[in-house]
Amino acid sequence: MTSSVVAVAFSGGRDSTALLHATACAAQEAGGVDVVALHVHHGISLDADAWLLHAQIFCDGLHAQGLPVKLLSRRVTLPLAGGGSVEALARDARYDALGDMAREVGADLVLLAHHRRDQAETFLLQALRGSGVAGLAAMPRDISRGGVRWVRPWLGHSRESIEAYVAQYGLSFIEDDSNSNTRFARNSLRLRVWPALCAAFPQAEASLAAAASRVADVLPGLAQWRASLLSGVLVDGESAQIDAALWSNLSGAERRESLAHWYREEAGRSLSANWLERLSHEIPGLVFRQQAAHWAPVGLALYRGILTCTVSSDRSACVSNSVVGVQDVVLAPLLMTDQCAHGQFAVPGWSGSLHLDRVACGGVSANQLACVTARPRVGGERLQIGLGRPARSLKKQYQSAAVPAWCRQSPLFYAGSQLLFVPGLGVDARCVAQIGETQWALTWVPDVR
Repeated sequence: MTSSVVAVAFSGGRDSTALLHATACAAQEAGGVDVVALHVHHGISLDADAWLLHAQIFCDGLHAQGLPVKLLSRRVTLPLAGGGSVEALARDARYDALGDMAREVGADLVLLAHHRRDQAETFLLQALRGSGVAGLAAMPRDISRGGVRWVRPWLGHSRESIEAYVAQYGLSFIEDDSNSNTRFARNSLRLRVWPALCAAFPQAEASLAAAASRVADVLPGLAQWRASLLSGVLVDGESAQIDAALWSNLSGAERRESLAHWYREEAGRSLSANWLERLSHEIPGLVFRQQAAHWAPVGLALYRGILTCTVSSDRSACVSNSVVGVQDVVLAPLLMTDQCAHGQFAVPGWSGSLHLDRVACGGVSANQLACVTARPRVGGERLQIGLGRPARSLKKQYQSAAVPAWCRQSPLFYAGSQLLFVPGLGVDARCVAQIGETQWALTWVPDVR
């Protein structure tokens, strides 16, 4: 009989150590269950190597006791140069790595060791940040994402009960020295605020965690309401664009909630309460004055009354690129190294890549790809959109195709001296390969920010 696999996120700290031990004991008793401890090495702390070694020794010890446990670890590198929050970057990288490792070992269930105090702290932090309902619901007890089910079985258990479990079995665990650094919001709350709060309100932990649970209860109904609001303002019923005039006719609360739902679906992340409040007031005024706008920090754009999310995973999404100092880039050697196979080729100096797809018609030939160069726009370029149509300036072509100014900063692609392909507009009709000739479609793929 094939064993099932359960994964446990294992940092080596007290809480995850207790959870791993408890899960391994339950798996041994049940039989036919393998437990895989997933450890993520962030490389931030100088002790990260020692923590990984501890994790291996601890798992080896459990295995020696006859418990069905093995360790799988993954090293990740955080893009700290981007200026993002170290906490947020580490969390995102950790969950990505945990999900990858779980799928690697065939585990569709990952257990997380968050407990009741963690939940209470999360609720309080989200409230202090002015979060909406989804934020106040704090951490979900059971949720499926990326083909993996994430479960927090101890959200109803106190920290004291976990400490008692660790003491009962004499389990060794590591202490992360960063937990004493009050520069991080959660540590500051835990070390400076929590003791005084619990002294004044002894039931604070249980009450705040219960409040988060009650908020979570309304999320399904809220999602249905948001979706119903959104369905009435989408352009042609498609999810990618909002008719800003119709959306502006909604009440303030309806604008905020429908925008929050739409942005989460399109961008794969949440829009902050401050941005929701700002946009719900700013966009209606811009629509009334028939003005365009681009909110680069959150990847939203308003053009000709249409609100678009520019950080969509869709390849056609437009993202601004810095073109200052960018020179011509000869791509031909790169494109031809794999005989123009399907692929995505980064363009040095630009925030994006050129994607090639074999097509039956409407593409460009191998001869043209053999001399492709990427160049910044300098003015005076002309493009012929279709056969029998006159070549027109890019400015007029952009206007006709409703391509906003911030989406016009991608490179232009030339075959020799002939303009070959313009992202957002397409291949010049004079360069389209003959039917029956081997050919490729070109797509500019901006980096998603």
